Amino acid sequence: MAIVYVSIGSNINREHHITESLKALNHRFAPLQISQFYDCEPVGFEGDNFLNLVAGFECDLPIAELAKTLHQIEFDNGRQRETKQYASRTMDIDILLYGDQVGIIDGVELPRGEITEYAFVLRPLVDLAATAHHPILNTSFQQLWNSFDQASQKTVPIPFELRLT
Repeated sequence: MAIVYVSIGSNINREHHITESLKALNHRFAPLQISQFYDCEPVGFEGDNFLNLVAGFECDLPIAELAKTLHQIEFDNGRQRETKQYASRTMDIDILLYGDQVGIIDGVELPRGEITEYAFVLRPLVDLAATAHHPILNTSFQQLWNSFDQASQKTVPIPFELRLT
């Protein structure tokens, strides 16, 4: 079994969609590790703030099957796949890490490049895997966060009452 980390975000009815995504993931992959929840400004477009987090779980599915499962969860929750990369969305679930896999595997970039690009990905990943190492950079996620320009992208931890049952 591989340890998998996925980023989750929503800026449309965000509390509802985040809860639904976590319920679906918990149903399929329990137990989940769940980071803090973060209020984050959108990057690349004007829109409502996102609610972002990272979830971790053990998984024995092939990467392609996991990606298909995550896309189905998004679809079941109203995700419309626009041609625009940066747009509002009900739900976005992306595989960040799948064990120590590296490369483009079944169309999935591992580790996901956004880990080192966006505070809304790196900061919640640090909550769960601070001492784990980026499989290409061989640097801990905490070290990556410490060297990240944290003032460039606002991530504000917020309380969130989560009920998975």
